[in-house]
Amino acid sequence: MNGLAYREPRARWVLTAAVLGSGMVFIDGTVVNVALPRMGASLGAGLSGLTWTVNAYTLTLASLILLGGSLGDRYGRRRVFVIGVVWFASSSLLCGLAPNVGTLITARALQGVGGALLTPGSLAILQASFRPEDRARAIGAWSGLAGIAGAAGPFLGGWLVEVASWRWIFLINLPLAVAVVVLTVRHVPESRDPQASRHVDLPGAVLGAVGLGALTDGLIAWQDRSLGSPSVLAALAVGVVGLVAFVFRERLAREPMLPLGIFASPLFSAVNAVTFAIYAALGGVFFWLVLCLQVVAGFMPLAAGLSLLPVTVLMLVLSVRAGALATRIGPRLPMTVGPLLCAVGVAALTRIGPGASYATDVLPPVVLFGLGLSLTVAPLTATVLAAAPDRHAGLASGVNNAVARVAGLLAVAVLPLVAGLRGEAYHRADLLAPAFRTAMWCCAGLLAAGSALAFLYVRTPAGLRTTERRSCPIDGPPLNACPRPGPAEVTTTG
Repeated sequence: MNGLAYREPRARWVLTAAVLGSGMVFIDGTVVNVALPRMGASLGAGLSGLTWTVNAYTLTLASLILLGGSLGDRYGRRRVFVIGVVWFASSSLLCGLAPNVGTLITARALQGVGGALLTPGSLAILQASFRPEDRARAIGAWSGLAGIAGAAGPFLGGWLVEVASWRWIFLINLPLAVAVVVLTVRHVPESRDPQASRHVDLPGAVLGAVGLGALTDGLIAWQDRSLGSPSVLAALAVGVVGLVAFVFRERLAREPMLPLGIFASPLFSAVNAVTFAIYAALGGVFFWLVLCLQVVAGFMPLAAGLSLLPVTVLMLVLSVRAGALATRIGPRLPMTVGPLLCAVGVAALTRIGPGASYATDVLPPVVLFGLGLSLTVAPLTATVLAAAPDRHAGLASGVNNAVARVAGLLAVAVLPLVAGLRGEAYHRADLLAPAFRTAMWCCAGLLAAGSALAFLYVRTPAGLRTTERRSCPIDGPPLNACPRPGPAEVTTTG
């Protein structure tokens, strides 16, 4: 099979299935923050419970996304994609029916597993299904529509919370999942990589997940207990030991999930350090801003959800232009100026208080933040791909995406501790307002640190080129579906 042409009917169905499947993951990455106050009130959850509601999803998604891509290459991308969609829908149902916060957290972790299976598969399906001359157009269309899905998440979540219940932000995934499975089974050809390793690095994946999970648990538990608490110390110790064991495992494994040699490139390491700083700040901003607007400023959920819409609109419009600019002048200047603009915008958000006006107190900082982010993300993505050998482009993109998600995971866990907010204090505007200001200053500092790292260490790599016409989802850099060495075996089943 030579591949599908972009405009033929079956190609449209393949693209639709990939967009709808990954769109569920992008929406659930942004939709939950809007509903946090209502979830907390409904389930009697404290701040640590709400933090875990966000982080349980990010934890499993970040830990397993590289493994999910490997499983698709080996066992069939369509097969693993369908399993991921069904898994995601089943765990969404459990989220929507959760009787308590513990069940909700467990279900969110299971959602992340489903997301890790289907997200890399959606792009790999496009790469394998379309003929070479149409792949860039298909992936570009996927990226633009994924950006729209990310933008729709806060709006959809705010609207559902107001007119129905927070539970519907999860239950709405069910009809979408049915449509995706039907389209995939009927129209998507199966594909696999005949040169894929026959070995799956499950020990590495488990060690990474345990290390990150225990470290996150210790940081969140620290909010309600002292550092001297045996349970906090035990969780932190397990986390550190697990992550160290993960590094040793990947260094010694014959076929590791994460070949550490990819970090031998100083530029690749530097760009991932910039990614960590920037996306830690983004995780904090997205978690705290919507919460503060509802509790402190008195915004309704829909209005709070729409508050960050200008960021996504600006990224949809400007990301490709920013990538082209970085190609002409090099990535150093955009990646230095962009985070600085973001830092100024985030610092200005500290003015939000009781009775804040969206037009004067929220919109100008958000626009500045969006302009800075638009200037940063596309050059960052292009640079991290160019810093790795072509044969490792897919791995480099997956690593960068995982770094971004881990950064957000840790920021959401650490910032309440730094800001001194704990328990159910997030319900009280007089306690949340000063904690929010502290958190925003920390996020501004992270963005300034990312700018400094870019200025000091980012240089123009050989072969830098603009990525396909793609927009960038705000919850993480886009995954890149690059061909691996050798042909991808495609069959026409289904």
